[in-house]
Amino acid sequence: MPLIRTIQMNPGSRLGVWKITEEEDFFAGKVNISTAIHHPHKRLQHFAGRYLLTELFPDFPIRDIRIMESRKPYVHGNDYHFSISHCGDYVAAIVSKEEAVGIDIEEITNKIEKVSHKFLSVTEQAFIDPGNALAQKTICWSAKEAVFKWYGLGSVDFKENMTIEPFTFQPKGFLTCNFNKADKNARLYLQYLLDNELCLTWTA
Repeated sequence: MPLIRTIQMNPGSRLGVWKITEEEDFFAGKVNISTAIHHPHKRLQHFAGRYLLTELFPDFPIRDIRIMESRKPYVHGNDYHFSISHCGDYVAAIVSKEEAVGIDIEEITNKIEKVSHKFLSVTEQAFIDPGNALAQKTICWSAKEAVFKWYGLGSVDFKENMTIEPFTFQPKGFLTCNFNKADKNARLYLQYLLDNELCLTWTA
């Protein structure tokens, strides 16, 4: 299936969402994935994610992708920054020639509610809209996942190292996340949108 959504943030930054309806044979030969991935659906997700990078930027050096110890994929010595996220039959990717990026796609399910106390501080929980609690908590989780991928070095406490500033719930919008670790401090602006029980969030 072709791209179901693309967004051009600026001339050097694009993101896309792909719904996977293809078999693995469609991707094999066009892109490569790690031989350590054996689960059929995981393989399909990884194939689709890398293929999506080439849809966003046809000259993306797909065969030069390497994996850090933190499991973040990267291209050494190349101008492209990128991030990939998988969720069921959907894959999202963001590519930038300008700066580090992060993206996340999530299904809005009750599992987020069950673990929200692990990634939301008391201050963050206070601004959650009671009438849209599950959706807004999913946005917060997705935003922190996107920031985690932006950072890329692992070992991040989602409650202690990331703080989302209060924002009013809407089906799409912007939010701010403050990232604080001994090796890095940053104020990140993210954009999100909700669509058909999916939440898409990315560094903006």
